Amino acid sequence: MKETYYEFSCSVKLIVGARALENIPFELGAIGAKKPLLVTDRGVAAAGLVDTLREILSTGGLEIAAVYDEVPPDSSLTAVRAIAAIYRDRGCDSLIALGGGSPIDTAKAANILASYQTDDPAKYSGVGNLPRPLNPLLVIPTTAGTGSEVTYVSIVKDEERGVKVPFASPFLMPHAAVLDPRMTLGLPAQITAATAMDAMTHACEAFICLAKNPMSDAYAAAAVRAVSENLLQVLDRPGDEQGRLALAQGAAMAGIAFSNSMVGLVHALGHSVGAMCHVHHGTCMSILLPAVLEYNLEARRDVIGELLLPLAGADIYASTPASERAEKAIARLRWLKDEIHARCGLPRTLSETGKVEQSQLEEIAEMSLDDGSIIFNPVEVDREEALAVLRKSW
Repeated sequence: MKETYYEFSCSVKLIVGARALENIPFELGAIGAKKPLLVTDRGVAAAGLVDTLREILSTGGLEIAAVYDEVPPDSSLTAVRAIAAIYRDRGCDSLIALGGGSPIDTAKAANILASYQTDDPAKYSGVGNLPRPLNPLLVIPTTAGTGSEVTYVSIVKDEERGVKVPFASPFLMPHAAVLDPRMTLGLPAQITAATAMDAMTHACEAFICLAKNPMSDAYAAAAVRAVSENLLQVLDRPGDEQGRLALAQGAAMAGIAFSNSMVGLVHALGHSVGAMCHVHHGTCMSILLPAVLEYNLEARRDVIGELLLPLAGADIYASTPASERAEKAIARLRWLKDEIHARCGLPRTLSETGKVEQSQLEEIAEMSLDDGSIIFNPVEVDREEALAVLRKSW
């Protein structure tokens, strides 16, 4: 028997349900936090979610000490420093992040500066450079895809240098993540689909990549099932709270899975497409996932075949010969992309985005080779192979 060693962790408390938000005053009170600073963006604020949250918390006896609603779409060190300054000036003792990946990553990084009482994030960037626990941070996702609510990573942009600054430490894990379907009910159809396919990709790559393990497999398979069983129904019935909650749970489970087993070539290529062509990350994931699974097919045939069960259900899985399950799983993902496109127009190919020129593919392929995600892909990738996957997705 092959000897196996792995590590697995998730220290984030999940508060889940149709009335999960009402538990925040108790949760913060239990750890002695009384003056939270709310971090969000203008889109979330304009949708009325800040007012909704404020009203709910007030009913529970908790007042928000201050609101920062200027987080940019691409999280930035400028916002991080501004939030930390408000935190100090208002005497805050905790943070609440309300939004998608950018507000959550921004709040995580701001918590470093607020907790350590510094304006210099550089000394804490990289992996494992946080010396002690941070102040309390609660996260309320308003999308169901990034999984940032359960990860130990924050990535923010240094606008002056034009680079992304990563922070990675177990101390970045939020104290708790609150999954309440009321926070995603107003999400537009394309964003609902793109973020859900981001979660799907997190789960599929976690399931096939080199650092996979039995624990991450369990979370990944459950996440794939949650997305495949609920996404189309939510697109058909946007007010379906149970479906929305299932997608939020799927995103969190996928986040837990890939935090412990990493992602691979889909993310390496997708990061480069997003950086060069400004295509939404979830859209990149949806477009690239089937082609990357095909690239990894011979090295991971049995594993990809096992994805057919959560993707298509027990009947299709049982009726499909084992030798054909991998191809059928990939075909199922292509079918899902077509069904999503029919409902909300989410692009199925790079050309359909209208943002990616065929002449850019070679540069995108070259850039992807420097992405850290590629290390965990089951098959080594060179420039021509990465280019071939991009051309197949064109």
